[in-house]
Amino acid sequence: MDDNEIVEKIQELTVQHRDLDMAIEALIESGKADVLQIQRLKKQKLHLRDRINHLENYLLPDIIA
Repeated sequence: MDDNEIVEKIQELTVQHRDLDMAIEALIESGKADVLQIQRLKKQKLHLRDRINHLENYLLPDIIA
């Protein structure tokens, strides 16, 4: 996977993360969601954030001086 593919994947995951965030907010505002459903969506959101961070770290590794 080259850098351009990684950047595209980060963008794709970021859109998914934002969509999940909006879905969670909509469920909370509707008052019809159960706690378990919201927890599952939040867990998916955290998983996406971890994947995004991993890919970003791959592009910009820490430099130890």
